[in-house]
Amino acid sequence: MTADFAALGLRVGHATDAPGGTGVTVVRGDGPFRAAAAILGRATGTRELDALSPAHLVDRVDAIVLTGGSAYGLGAADGVMKWMEERGRGFDVRVGVVPIVPAAVIFDLAPLGSHLARPTPAMAYEACERAAARFDEGSVGAGTGATVGKGAGPERAMKGGVGAHVERAGSLAVGALAVVNALGDVRDGDGRIIAGARADGGGFVDLARAMAQGIAAGPRAPVGNTTLAVVATNAALSRLELAQVARAAEAAYARRITPVGTSFDGDVIFAVGAIEGPPAAGIQVEALAVRALEMAVERAVRAATGRDGIPGLAD
Repeated sequence: MTADFAALGLRVGHATDAPGGTGVTVVRGDGPFRAAAAILGRATGTRELDALSPAHLVDRVDAIVLTGGSAYGLGAADGVMKWMEERGRGFDVRVGVVPIVPAAVIFDLAPLGSHLARPTPAMAYEACERAAARFDEGSVGAGTGATVGKGAGPERAMKGGVGAHVERAGSLAVGALAVVNALGDVRDGDGRIIAGARADGGGFVDLARAMAQGIAAGPRAPVGNTTLAVVATNAALSRLELAQVARAAEAAYARRITPVGTSFDGDVIFAVGAIEGPPAAGIQVEALAVRALEMAVERAVRAATGRDGIPGLAD
């Protein structure tokens, strides 16, 4: 499966370490863009998120990095900074430029030889170099080692991954890219579980119900759960408006991932917008962002698992 962000003026690039079960995804434009973020989870790993505050001096960013490797993966953003600096892109500090590259991580750490596999700056540089408007979904980039439904133990989990979707309303485009690596189950638009913790004999455990009954993910619940997303629009919104879009988009997580934003999740939503673009009401962008992110979450597990591997999911 592939997605196309041309209408958003954005490019997406992946670098994948299949043997290590990890990777990195870079979202950039042909120039800087405005951005904001909302934090849902309580186990986040992030870099440069302060630069996304509406009160921060720097009012534009150059790229966003979504990466595996837990906190180790944050260093991969150095590769994007190098790529940007080589092209003179970044915040002008008179003696040079400082690229502004916020990043967030998922936990996918796995042993590879004598060390834990994690994305490198060289991988992120490669992802930035190869970024294109049309890009792959599924077990690629930051979604390479992603799984869902870990609340009943890793042995019952299913593959997660990267998914994307774009909604349109006239000249307005709003899209979303999601890296789904959730403790919880993923549901379709009708509320049916389509990927998550598998039950004995077939079907799903239904983690939201099981946790409420105290029979899954107790005090030793598994670490390593995070869903990251970038919601984007071609409209020119202020950073405050983008912060509101990011916050509104949380509804998509709540509808499609159950449970979500737990003590064991590091969920983050970035919102990005054009510096110049078509006029749009923030409330309309918010509504479209929720719809786009809902579909991006669904497409992530659909692309990673395959249609035949997701009971009840069809074209």
